[in-house]
Amino acid sequence: MKTCFMVAAALLLGSGSWHAASAAPARSARTATTAPLRLPDMPLHDPWIVADRASGTYHLFTRNERRMSGDARIGIMAYTSRDLKSWTRPRMVFVLPKGGWANDGAWAPEVHRWKGRWYLFATFYNDSAPLPPNGARKPVRRSTTLAVADRLGGPFMPVRNGEPIVDRSIMTLDGTLFVDPNGKPWLVYAHEWVQIGDGTIEAMPLKDDLSAAGPPRVLFRASEAPWAKGDEQPDGSRNFVTDGPELFRTRTGTLLMLWSSYDRDGYVQSIARSTSGRIEGPWEQLPPLVRADSGHGMLFRRFDGTLMMVLHRPFNNARGKLYVMRDMGETIAIVREATELDGERTTVR
Repeated sequence: MKTCFMVAAALLLGSGSWHAASAAPARSARTATTAPLRLPDMPLHDPWIVADRASGTYHLFTRNERRMSGDARIGIMAYTSRDLKSWTRPRMVFVLPKGGWANDGAWAPEVHRWKGRWYLFATFYNDSAPLPPNGARKPVRRSTTLAVADRLGGPFMPVRNGEPIVDRSIMTLDGTLFVDPNGKPWLVYAHEWVQIGDGTIEAMPLKDDLSAAGPPRVLFRASEAPWAKGDEQPDGSRNFVTDGPELFRTRTGTLLMLWSSYDRDGYVQSIARSTSGRIEGPWEQLPPLVRADSGHGMLFRRFDGTLMMVLHRPFNNARGKLYVMRDMGETIAIVREATELDGERTTVR
């Protein structure tokens, strides 16, 4: 279940603003030493970027990769950058504690500010912990969990001992935080096709401590997207995937959702729109933003105010791709891929 452009000569906001042009040579040398990575060097799935104005730093969260962090534990790592082009080597910000219900995963990390603290949403699973079968389907425990930290760079500690936010009997992934106009928090997540066949995007109201405040409700099914391809099963049914929901309110108040699934050619970064402007919908499916085995994107703003999207491509051996976006009011549109940042040499739509 994300976008970028020309790198500005100076950051306009944040304590990391650069002022003296005469300092540029020394600064460039330091950047080359302390932030040696470019996006083509950085394996990552499900990228999530937080632009921290206070420090003038972008934080990019993804599943830990031992070859990058040097740490073999299951968890979440974060790269940092001052310009979205040069990135530091990642460090671990969350480690899955031993002895809990989960033993793998660390998918789709998202970090949100809520009530003065930073909350990490991430998906974990245990293939050895089966859930009740659904016909030929054999779901296992898989859920979005919550961790918290006082600093954006962690370390994050499990909330409620790492128990799932949604009932453990529901196989969920890619949970994201949405706050409605009344200040009420919601968890929006994908209900796994592994359990139900036609995957759904669902929303569950939360209390202020980000625990469940009511039952979840289905927002839409993957098969409602006219471009979505379902894999036919021996019994004649089809499996449809839902991944990576993320909510965005446009300048006119339109509520959009980025989400991903598959078409005939691979992974797709798509978009849906709430016709009521509320999380409850109803939701209509808009034309995909990016195809060509691309997806699980999210939106953020560069320090100069530019709307950006970051996603991963391809699905296997994924790398981060950045796009400059435009808020059109009723939807969003791609201006261009930021090839000077992400290393892509061809346009794929």
